[in-house]
Amino acid sequence: MNSEFTIAVHSLAYLAYQPDRMATSEMIAHNVNTHPSRVRKVMSCLKKQGYVGTKEGIGGGYLFDRSPEQITLAEIFRATSIGSIKPSWCSGNGDDNCMVACNMAEVMDHIFCEAEEQLIMYLQRITINDVLERVRAARQQSTT
Repeated sequence: MNSEFTIAVHSLAYLAYQPDRMATSEMIAHNVNTHPSRVRKVMSCLKKQGYVGTKEGIGGGYLFDRSPEQITLAEIFRATSIGSIKPSWCSGNGDDNCMVACNMAEVMDHIFCEAEEQLIMYLQRITINDVLERVRAARQQSTT
C-alpha cells in the first residue's frame, strides 16, 4: 500500500476534526508530518473526487466538502492506491522448461488481486468519521 492512502485518510480526519475551518497544505503537512507538496498532490486527487473544496488566496486552504460519515476508506483507497498491493517486481523468468517460472507471475497477480478485493471489502466498513472516533478514543485512553 502506498503512503498517499495514509496521507489522504489522515488529512480528511484532520479536516473532519475542524469542520468549520479551512486548513492550508502547510497546516495539514505539519499535522501529517510530511512535506506540503506531498499533501498538495494528495489533496488535488481528493478535490477531483469531490471530497474536499478549496479556496485560493489569503485565508484559503482546504475544507471538507462531504460528510465524514459518508466517505469510506474503500473510496479513498480506490482514489489513491488501487493496484498498489501488487509489487512491481515479478517472479519467474518465463523459462519454458519450468512450469513454476512460466506461471508464477499470473498466479501471483490473481493472489494480489484477491487480497486487494478483500482489503477493499474491509475498508468499505470504515468511514472517515469512524477513524476520527478511533483517534478520539485513543486520545482518551492515553490521558487516563
